[in-house]
Amino acid sequence: MGMSVVIAENVYKSYLVGEISVEALKGLNFTIEPASFVSFIGPSGSGKTTLLNLIGCLDRPNSGNLTVVGTNVSNLSRRQAASFRGEHIGFIFQDFNLIPILTVYENIEYPLLMVKNTPSAERRKRVYDLLEAVGMSEQKDKYPDQISGGQKQRVAIARALVANPKIVLADEPTANLDHHTAYMIINVMKKMKDKLGTSFIFSTHDPKIVGEVETIYTLEDGKLSNG
Repeated sequence: MGMSVVIAENVYKSYLVGEISVEALKGLNFTIEPASFVSFIGPSGSGKTTLLNLIGCLDRPNSGNLTVVGTNVSNLSRRQAASFRGEHIGFIFQDFNLIPILTVYENIEYPLLMVKNTPSAERRKRVYDLLEAVGMSEQKDKYPDQISGGQKQRVAIARALVANPKIVLADEPTANLDHHTAYMIINVMKKMKDKLGTSFIFSTHDPKIVGEVETIYTLEDGKLSNG
């Protein structure tokens, strides 16, 4: 399978809250392989979101090494981190974060306009392929406020995948969806994992996702407990 997409070695992260230092992550060690479906579970405040932010290069560990897609991201500058994210990482949030003034098509295309100089024919092909994959071709000219929650989530997945990231980070991606839609979304992700070799890393309490993942890591009080 090639190299691991995430390697965490003794990763610590603390925050200052007022005068007090709060340890969010206390020495994590784990690896995540290409084309995997992994979930971090644990109570609120256990460090799941902090960890996703570190893997997504939105934040840096205080100590330890975090290697993502072969790069040690622990000391990237802001600018390097931004370009690294654009290249390798897709994000799916529970509240979709679609851009209201852009159509479904334009929302999916947006990351390609931001990062690379992808030729327009190639952009079109990628967007159309993903519209097809998530079953949204017929809605491509609609705006986010004209489609349902489940449809928005499908657009968000397509947008997360359009730059062919190695990793997609999904924070409670099915939280706002009904049962049927959640399963459809999970199936779309599984197809992408098999077809593109993308690794999906979830932070979720949803038993529907937890039932489908290959590896579950339990975070408690900033530490991984096995089980």
